[in-house]
Amino acid sequence: MSNYYAESLNSQKLFQVYDTALPRIKQYFEAEIDFVRQHLTGTERVLELGAGYGRIVRELAPNCAEIVGMDISEDSVKLGTEYLKDFPNASMVAMDVHQMAFDRPFDVILCLQNGLSAMRADDQVIAKILDVLAPGGTAYFSTYSARFWDHRIAWFQEQADKGLLGELDMEQTKDGVIICKDGFRATTQTPEDYDAIGRKFGYPYEVTEVDGSSLYLVIHKPAR
Repeated sequence: MSNYYAESLNSQKLFQVYDTALPRIKQYFEAEIDFVRQHLTGTERVLELGAGYGRIVRELAPNCAEIVGMDISEDSVKLGTEYLKDFPNASMVAMDVHQMAFDRPFDVILCLQNGLSAMRADDQVIAKILDVLAPGGTAYFSTYSARFWDHRIAWFQEQADKGLLGELDMEQTKDGVIICKDGFRATTQTPEDYDAIGRKFGYPYEVTEVDGSSLYLVIHKPAR
């Protein structure tokens, strides 16, 4: 399957994804961002991977020196540029995480909203992400907590009802994996998966649950 977020779930459709009527999902959005926000000092250069139209970028722009949102969809980046027009320290760039290149590193890198799954990131991609992280910097990866499963199903059903996703295949949707009849498939990482990633790359890390909705892997790259 080609990249679903570049071709099918981008731009205005992606905006509708986050325009939810579900209070528990709104709480999840806020808690996921707040976890990062409380660790920013206002001096960092931040990169968000899979930034969509810049929803999280705009929320965090007041809390850092500079923030760049990267997304594979040129249409989402175009919408994001307009969405961020009142935030001079925020910008968007169209780039594939599998082929990303920047002229200088970032102090903080964000791969939130189940980003590793959405970007089909393997160990090679994670290594690229950590290469772009400055010494002394921190990378934040988040996925869904297993305790959030019923709320996650309700949110994806809401998206399907809006026509943003195909009909959920409820026979195949289980064990943390959501499958739609149009070919969309969303996996997650478990605490054990995150622990294995942390151990593999050898940097200090922690795995923590936030709000009963997000699971975070936080990797700290030592200063030289």
